[in-house]
Amino acid sequence: MRKRKRKNLVPILFFAVAGAAVLFLGIRLAGELGKEKPEELLVRYMGYIETGEYEKMYEMVDGDTLTGLDREGFIERNSRIYEGIEAHDLKISDIQETDRNGKTVTVAYDTSMDTVAGEISFSNEVVFENTKEGYLLLWKDALIFPELTATEKVSVTTQKAARGKILDRNGKTLAGPGTAVSVGIVPGKLREEENPGSLKRIAQLLEMDEETIRDKLAASWVREDSFVPLTTIPEVLDMQVLLGGLSEEMQKEQERQEQLLAIPGVMLTDVEVRSYPLGEAASHLIGYVQNVTAEDLEEHEGEGYDSSSVIGRSGMEALYEKELKGRNGCEISIVDQNGNKRAVLASVRKQDGQNIQLTIDSELQTSLYRKFAEDPGCSVAVQPYTGEVLALVSTPSYDNNDFIMGMSDEQWTSLNEDEKMPLYNRFRQIWCPGSSLKPVVAGIGLKTGAIDPDEDYGSEGLSWQKDSSWGSYYVTTLHDYSPVNLTNALIYSDNIYFAKAALKIGADAFASSLESLGFGQELPFEITMTKSQYSNTDKIETEIQLADSGYGQGQILVNPLHLASMYTAFLNGGDMLKPRMRYEADAASEVWIPQAFSEEIVDQVMEGLYGVVNNSEGTGYGARREDMTLAGKTGTAELKASQEDTSGTEIGWFSVFTTDRNAASPILLVSMVEDVKNLGGSGYVVEKDAQVLDEYFTVE
Repeated sequence: MRKRKRKNLVPILFFAVAGAAVLFLGIRLAGELGKEKPEELLVRYMGYIETGEYEKMYEMVDGDTLTGLDREGFIERNSRIYEGIEAHDLKISDIQETDRNGKTVTVAYDTSMDTVAGEISFSNEVVFENTKEGYLLLWKDALIFPELTATEKVSVTTQKAARGKILDRNGKTLAGPGTAVSVGIVPGKLREEENPGSLKRIAQLLEMDEETIRDKLAASWVREDSFVPLTTIPEVLDMQVLLGGLSEEMQKEQERQEQLLAIPGVMLTDVEVRSYPLGEAASHLIGYVQNVTAEDLEEHEGEGYDSSSVIGRSGMEALYEKELKGRNGCEISIVDQNGNKRAVLASVRKQDGQNIQLTIDSELQTSLYRKFAEDPGCSVAVQPYTGEVLALVSTPSYDNNDFIMGMSDEQWTSLNEDEKMPLYNRFRQIWCPGSSLKPVVAGIGLKTGAIDPDEDYGSEGLSWQKDSSWGSYYVTTLHDYSPVNLTNALIYSDNIYFAKAALKIGADAFASSLESLGFGQELPFEITMTKSQYSNTDKIETEIQLADSGYGQGQILVNPLHLASMYTAFLNGGDMLKPRMRYEADAASEVWIPQAFSEEIVDQVMEGLYGVVNNSEGTGYGARREDMTLAGKTGTAELKASQEDTSGTEIGWFSVFTTDRNAASPILLVSMVEDVKNLGGSGYVVEKDAQVLDEYFTVE
């Protein structure tokens, strides 16, 4: 019996132990139920890095493992590193449990993130501890980067890319690096209590608001020994070199800087800035850069801009922003307590911006500006056999360097309220061409067969109307001459002849011919120009409008560069050339509109254009030269409410060009001045252009 009882004891004990094990496992499983798995916790923790929720990261960590860090210290260390490297698009993969030892679970994973210096990727592992509340992450610095220890820092160094220069056709700088003076305050040396009114005095000298200065000094990063920049002002020595001595303006600037330096705490230091050597002469063309805004950074996210970047705001600076801006170099590294680099985590090489070379001739650009600086108008100069644009000038102008130095509210208001509108870019607009369009109308008339160049239209005196149906409306002209044929009509700029010619051409043929010459089309050019038009509607509505259109009035509006492009047809066998701005050595011309006119038509029109400048009766005779042959056409467009209106303005034009393809410096120049009524009409423009050409042809 005993043996039997002993024999049955083993199964009983086995089942008792097994039951206890099952009970223990059940209790454990019940404890695990509802807990996030370590792998899931890791995914959530990494997600908080992406969203910058560092407080929630801290809540997942076992605080006892944070050696030397409290809650604030943990948040600061993580935020400074991840935000400092601009970590984003963080991904984790290949997550797997690699060890389970008592209450701890080790999870391995791969991770990658995009940063300011490119992608960083690595393999890592993290340990979780099982507690009653759930798994807690046993944090250490190596969780950020495997190589990182508690005593080390993550360093981000940036190598600033140089912005590309804008150069003219001869390699002269139109936009590039220059030097200015940064005015700032060292707060610890200001001692305002010992020097009452010092901030007010600084504000007055810099034309700044005192409260703005106080706000800058109150910024969170400012320390007693910090240099707090306020604004940028001109560097006097550079201006001395440029002007060959101190001008009155620069003497005042020098005095201002001496007064600033006399105030305790004020410092002046040289800084590199974007500089525009031609200033007002090319501001509308070159444009300017400004510091990026928060909106810029959002719009251009991922394009390499940071809070210290500049961006092109107008002109060539904006048009070629992508090529000019370059890309900063950056390196993310781990450094020890002594600042020694211990490991490089990611790096990207600096790429300086490209230089942009334009077809512009800076000497010609400056000469045109100086001659017309006070006249509301614009000038366009083209190499007529290549289509290269040599100058684009809008007057009056502003100094784009002022946007770099920082413009006061008073300066900005003055520019905006100036009745001559110096900020307005006139060469991009469309204007009534007046008689400067007559050569084009002549070409259309010859092409359609409506004009016989030898036909004498007969003298009508100085006013004419088709018949009594025109009521009180008459076309007027300035000269009575004979015979009234095409050549003489161009020489004497006869409105009546071209009004009759337009009526012979007919409204539909006239409109379609202008369309075939680019009216209503985008000008194929780097800068967007306003489209030329022949009517405010889609057709020429009346006979009077058609007659007026014949001599460049009515509702015709032309962009000056488009007009220059039409004139190139008279120098290229009838082909209209495409204008271009990017310089290429030995670049061939590109035809925009082939055979706009036949060579025979070109010859017939050119006879009149030659006479305009070389015939003593010609309206452009003031530009005639002994050393070379020029041809061209003047134009005066009247802008008035009615035929009886005597208070209207007159737009003056002159289009002039060299006729010899082998000339040393071939040029086609179109200039327009908005109001020449009391200045001598188009003769005023002829005189100014003649002076410009004299300088242009005598440049060594």
